[in-house]
Amino acid sequence: MTKIQDVASRAGVSASTVSNVLNGRGNRMAKETLARVEAAIEALKYRPNTSARQLKTGHTPMLGLLVPSLANPMYGSIAREIETLAQERHGFRIMIGNTYRDKAKEARFFEDLVAYGVRGVIIISSLVDEQHFESASERGMVVVSYDRRLTPGATSRIDHVSVDNFEAARIATAHLIEQGHTQLAFVTAAGMTMSRREKISGFKAAAAKAGLAENAQVVEGTPLSEYGDSVMSEVGRIEAAALAARKGPRRPTGIVAVNDMMALGLMAGFREAGLHVPADVSVVGMDDVFLSALMNPPLTTVHLPVAEMANTIVERVMSRLSDPHIATSEFMFQPRLVTRGSVAPAARRKKVQ
Repeated sequence: MTKIQDVASRAGVSASTVSNVLNGRGNRMAKETLARVEAAIEALKYRPNTSARQLKTGHTPMLGLLVPSLANPMYGSIAREIETLAQERHGFRIMIGNTYRDKAKEARFFEDLVAYGVRGVIIISSLVDEQHFESASERGMVVVSYDRRLTPGATSRIDHVSVDNFEAARIATAHLIEQGHTQLAFVTAAGMTMSRREKISGFKAAAAKAGLAENAQVVEGTPLSEYGDSVMSEVGRIEAAALAARKGPRRPTGIVAVNDMMALGLMAGFREAGLHVPADVSVVGMDDVFLSALMNPPLTTVHLPVAEMANTIVERVMSRLSDPHIATSEFMFQPRLVTRGSVAPAARRKKVQ
């Protein structure tokens, strides 16, 4: 069995230098040294004994990743990026848990991860209350939160990485207005998270700027289970039926969905109700999941820079694991609109008798 000393001997370095590479601290050494160590690890097919490492250090080379639900392809996409970066760049595996945005479930996952020796956790939540995250960090856990901003005026022991959700909804709404839509709706599931709150604010701001505040409505669909995101498309389908039943000016012609899964459900529901997208109603989603481009018509949506955000998330966790004195920070990424076939000028809308 290959030992760490064998790798060190082949690379011409100390065992502690090899250990630094294995623990994600290779960025602090000369590139030539790092290359020699990585080549020696590969040549000898060295794999560290994780059980021995945990006994020695009290932690294991794993990161916890808590997501609302992998039923939403968006979370699967960012989980894939995080897992690839953590494994290929730092040699860390990912332990994934579905939390359903339930505070009690999130707190229990933190307890379990601590018991397994996991010291770094990435959580996708956006719950308004994140005190249980702070409590975990006070116990020595490195926590990075995705999908919500730092609470205004607050100080925090955790990093926050998010997209500008206000801007995402604003540009989606502005696009509909540019296409001549004056009857607007923002459709979401019941239950307020920080990201949803910011999206609603962006939607209302765009409508107000165009003088359409009175024509902009927020529609909150009731979840079909304890957790709305896992059945978001079905909620969208049901809400589309209710919107299609409206007659005359009460029915919106331009709709912004809280995310792509909601948008796809809306499109299916309108189709079942006999309405055509975009001839009768235009729909814009958010996230730009891979399914969006495969729909008929393809979904106009707001693209999120998933790869860039995942890179920041992983590097923040690994850097702070290496150096606990690094100050926490907030990172904001900008979205961009992707125009496809689900939006058309309002003048093209067919009249409903």
